[in-house]
Amino acid sequence: MLNVGAGPGSYEPTDREVTPVEPSETMRAQRPDHLPSALDAVAEHLPFPDDSFEAAMTTFSVHQWRDTGAGLREIRRVTRGPVVILTCDPRLLDGYWLNEYAPRVIEAEQRRYPPLSEVESGLGTALRTTPVPIPLDCSDGFNEAYYGRPEMLLDPAARQSCSAWSFLDAASQDRFAVDLEHHLVDGTWDRQFGHLRTQPFYEGSLVIAVTI
Repeated sequence: MLNVGAGPGSYEPTDREVTPVEPSETMRAQRPDHLPSALDAVAEHLPFPDDSFEAAMTTFSVHQWRDTGAGLREIRRVTRGPVVILTCDPRLLDGYWLNEYAPRVIEAEQRRYPPLSEVESGLGTALRTTPVPIPLDCSDGFNEAYYGRPEMLLDPAARQSCSAWSFLDAASQDRFAVDLEHHLVDGTWDRQFGHLRTQPFYEGSLVIAVTI
């Protein structure tokens, strides 16, 4: 299996042979010893012959490629079997509570994530998509991971772990934190969204797309 944009290997299966590809030296250095070393390459130029892999995967990566279409065509070229993509459907971000407090962050996410129609076009085949329920105690650092723990986003470190916040200047981030903290203290957030605190899973924009 090919893993494109493998990063430190957080989502990488260990029950099969995996060839990871990761262009970031920093990310490659973070890979633990029990995982294979990642090749230094980008999605748009994969150093493999046609049909080299039985399957391919990429997780939270397609929105970071310089040329999404080229990267998808390359994955399809080197893979003779299914391609599995964990990504966000940008159409589904509007309904998230953060849109009321930091709409520019949501807009940034929507601009960055390619529509699923674009992913299908790049792969040259239809996709079967399945929503991925996000658990309340999700340890990943994307915005919807805090759907029931809004206090976490008061921490600048939590915001920095999600790159969409880099599109918001410091003053705007400070205003967001002040507004959210005020609404947490006076109960406004909980009156509108408090049910999320005990909701075990949240179905938001996170999807798995698999070639048919």
